[in-house]
Amino acid sequence: MQELTLITPTFLFSAVSLILLAYTNRFLSYAQLVRNLKDNYMEHRSAVTKAQIMNLRKRLKLTKFMQLMGVMSLLLCVATMFLIYIGFQIISAYVFGVALLLLIVSLGLSVWEIQISVKSLEIHLSDMEIDCQ
Repeated sequence: MQELTLITPTFLFSAVSLILLAYTNRFLSYAQLVRNLKDNYMEHRSAVTKAQIMNLRKRLKLTKFMQLMGVMSLLLCVATMFLIYIGFQIISAYVFGVALLLLIVSLGLSVWEIQISVKSLEIHLSDMEIDCQ
């Protein structure tokens, strides 16, 4: 196994930071959507709105875990850099490996959440199709 340098985890550090920014933007759009859905549900208690709320609840949980895995990955990248700095090369390699695995989990959850988001849009479109007929 090749020895890690301080530069290796910094690549992951910057990538995870950008991913967390994207996750935060997604979360903020969900917060706005929740507010709109609540108002809509209070006015018109339809099955479609209820389905959208249930879908959004699942998406919020996934986003929470995506962010958690991303933050933990970022934290382990910083720990890796510290371990390299103090000369613990073997331990730093394992910590970096765990950071990579957490990033993989975070990205996998993101793919799952995107699929659920598409389903939500299909629910919304089906509601509009009913109105158009």
